[in-house]
Amino acid sequence: MYNFLIDIFGSPVIAFFVAAALPLFLFILPYALIAVLAERKVSAHMQDRLGPMRTGYHGIFQTVADILKLIQKEDITANSIDRTLFNFAPYLVFIGSFAAFAVLPFSSFFVGSSIDIGLFYFLAISSLVVAGILMGGWSSNNKYSLLGAMRSVSQIISYEIPTAIVVLTMVMLTSTLNLDTITNQQTAYFWNWNILGGAATGIAKFLLIPLMFAAFIIIFISTLAEVNRTPFDIPEAESELVSGFFTEYTGMKFAMFFLAEYANMLAVSFLITVLFFGGYHSPFGYLGNSLGIEWLVPIEQGVWFATKGLTFVLVQMWLRWTLPRLRVDQLMTVCWKYLIPYSVAILLLVGFITLI
Repeated sequence: MYNFLIDIFGSPVIAFFVAAALPLFLFILPYALIAVLAERKVSAHMQDRLGPMRTGYHGIFQTVADILKLIQKEDITANSIDRTLFNFAPYLVFIGSFAAFAVLPFSSFFVGSSIDIGLFYFLAISSLVVAGILMGGWSSNNKYSLLGAMRSVSQIISYEIPTAIVVLTMVMLTSTLNLDTITNQQTAYFWNWNILGGAATGIAKFLLIPLMFAAFIIIFISTLAEVNRTPFDIPEAESELVSGFFTEYTGMKFAMFFLAEYANMLAVSFLITVLFFGGYHSPFGYLGNSLGIEWLVPIEQGVWFATKGLTFVLVQMWLRWTLPRLRVDQLMTVCWKYLIPYSVAILLLVGFITLI
């Protein structure tokens, strides 16, 4: 993809910035607009309501209208805040959320950066969100914002441990940190996906299947907590903390936190897709190969990748309006007493199976 852009623009520098911006403007920002509307519609229908209906046909332009409203709103900052940190925090959260997409393989034709430490980069760059949240809560000089930020940071750091252990398990299984390589090890059909034991054969594949299902459940629960989604949305508990760490934010700064949350939802969904569900590969083969139309294959791959990722986003929305919020002690109990011991056990068992 990068070489293709160099041929078009004739400059590696311009090609670099275009390649970096393409996923943002062509997919991620439109996704955020659609996802916000989808969540409002999903929640409405689950509660026997219609949701937004006035702006456009069945309210399809409601999110666009909300963005225009936020752009016009006054950016209010209190005199008691730390202005430098307060203004920088939403940008740090925004960068941490969107930079994670740089190493995700969207198709065989469109891989942002196929680096050998892709998984490590994904986990590391996502950690910027923690710093941004704490910075925003502390600089607000508001007890509700600070308490929400502290809750969020403790929650994210705790649940990064089982996430990292499951990721380490997948690295042990695939022998690589490169997300594109992990995807290409799950080619052909769905029975080669890691959720079904990957490329293993015989008794090893039979033993790996239940372990991979358990690992998938653990990382899905952990990533729910990392993106502050129900039942782990304690940092934004309205009854206790107003709006959590971004209580004092208005206008586009508030919108950046909001967009970052939905970008995080998609990023972790794509990560799970790559690690367990074949990435951009089709479960049934490609129509383009059957018809002899090679240029159709990357398009099919992109559609499959988006479909898998958006399915997990929809599940996250569904869970938000289904499950009650956990207490803080229950949140930590789930992590430290269940997810971490189980993930360590899975790591040891997968390591033993890969050796035999």
